[in-house]
Amino acid sequence: MKPITAWAEDDRPREKLLLKGRHTLSDSELLAILIGSGSRRKSAVELAREILDLHNNDYNKLGKTSVAELMKIKGIGKAKAVQINAAMEISNRRKSSSPEMEIIRSSRDCFNFIKKVYADKVAEEFHVVFLNRANKILGSECMSKGGMSGTIADGKLIFRKALEYRCSAMILSHNHPSGQLKPSEADRKLTRSLIDFGKLIDIQILDHIIVAENNYFSFADEGIMN
Repeated sequence: MKPITAWAEDDRPREKLLLKGRHTLSDSELLAILIGSGSRRKSAVELAREILDLHNNDYNKLGKTSVAELMKIKGIGKAKAVQINAAMEISNRRKSSSPEMEIIRSSRDCFNFIKKVYADKVAEEFHVVFLNRANKILGSECMSKGGMSGTIADGKLIFRKALEYRCSAMILSHNHPSGQLKPSEADRKLTRSLIDFGKLIDIQILDHIIVAENNYFSFADEGIMN
């Protein structure tokens, strides 16, 4: 058998994966396998390097890139762009799969759980995590979707869903696509109103998490849950 270095550059990542395993491949080699073949001027590996360079070698940024934007890169047609876009979505769905009930012990635990649903989102969304008395996650739901600057969550819908789950507590969360972590006055007002109503029906609001990329703001940690 020929050594890997003797193979055409487009074939090397595949052969390397088969011989040594997927964990030995670089980011550009993994992406090259998705691309499949290069263009007349560049190999698949070179195209992969170019795509990663354009996104600062950040898969989070690549995951937010649309098919149309990928097709603007010379050598990336519709088929290759769709394959890359689909692979990013598979990655997101794998992250959100959680067969075992997780326990929330801190704001960091909640952030690590909820950040998966906000990956690659370019518009604001409002999600709620529903917990039992032991703070085990019963489930999470998207309660509203909005635009770049905000979304409106309906308290009636949130508590209706809470009663369906028969939960004992909830953690509110929403994302700020702008990257700004500071809560708005509307965020504070909504949190206070939900806390007050929760007390009437014995459902505690434990926290409100604002997610921005790989960082978060916790109302509970900052002592503003009232």
